[in-house]
Amino acid sequence: MKFAWIMAEGNVWDDKKQFITTALESGIDHIVDFTDVDNIRRLGNVKIISDSEGSDIVMTGRNSEGDGTLKIPDELSESKDLSAVKRLKRMNKKVASYVEITSKKHEQLASVLGKETDYLILMGRDWKVIPLENIIADLQKEKVKIIAAVADYDEAKLALETMEHGTDGILLCPQEVNQIKKVAELIEKIQSESYQMKPAKITKVEPVGIGDRVCVDTCSMMQLGEGMLVGSYSQGLFLVHSESMESEYVASRPFRVNAGPVHAYVMTPGNKTKYLSELETGDEVLTVDQEGNTKTAIVGRVKIEKRPLMLIEAEHEGVVLRTLLQNAETIRLVTENGKPISVADLKVGDKVMIYLDPNARHFGMAIEETIIEK
Repeated sequence: MKFAWIMAEGNVWDDKKQFITTALESGIDHIVDFTDVDNIRRLGNVKIISDSEGSDIVMTGRNSEGDGTLKIPDELSESKDLSAVKRLKRMNKKVASYVEITSKKHEQLASVLGKETDYLILMGRDWKVIPLENIIADLQKEKVKIIAAVADYDEAKLALETMEHGTDGILLCPQEVNQIKKVAELIEKIQSESYQMKPAKITKVEPVGIGDRVCVDTCSMMQLGEGMLVGSYSQGLFLVHSESMESEYVASRPFRVNAGPVHAYVMTPGNKTKYLSELETGDEVLTVDQEGNTKTAIVGRVKIEKRPLMLIEAEHEGVVLRTLLQNAETIRLVTENGKPISVADLKVGDKVMIYLDPNARHFGMAIEETIIEK
């Protein structure tokens, strides 16, 4: 998962406060700072990265005056920074190592530190892509998270997309407040997943009786065409529309998806699923549109109530899927032209959008295995 940290060093407190509050409002809660830690902690629930051993993440390689120049011995194993990292790790500290890449020797030191530290922050004064590519390639099998120090959106985009993988994160050192929101939007866009949606022909629609139905209220507003991927079979899920439409019976609830019975799967970030009955406040789910574009939404509330249920069966290229939904006019699927259709109006022959997963699932994770669901 890509991420962003922010550093607003060098600004007077009032200016720094504006940068940090904007970062927090944009979802960036890891702050690199050496002078105003107490003031920053008052602004919200944050993680502080600093040179103090009491920090949430201890930084080595950069002192409080901002001098990032490292004296590198001929034998890299004798580096004071490497020794500091090893000492802090023995104390069970989370460690971020800062290296300014000004020579091949610094690049080599970064690779050595990357095998010991938790986070490797790379600064390039005269930024080039090649040193970053070399370090990413050298450390691709290590657990370290590689972070590029960047000044703006363009540098952030370059770092996060270098090679196929890019850096794990960026340390934003902005000169303008508007760069913070732009970078936060970039992170959200990169992290969004995409699912190939397919049309499936409805082959059966029939009431089946009463069951425990789950209604998922999120902390996000969904638009027309958006909902969640839900179904009885892990191999394929239906796009169940949000309650974002007005009805003569109830007002719109664009934050809600009346999703299905307690046993059904719902898609969550990372191509994982959960049972609807497992969801609770604070969990993450995916909201999906008719083209398969996704956003991560936080669950605000889950309601489980007894309601009449409807069996929905659909087929795509010989694959038969089934799910159960509440038998009510306000419950909708999504047609192949992106329009919501109520289960009360659904007929055999109609086409609705589904997602087919080629993998089976074990505890919600996609695996290569044959499982028969019926």
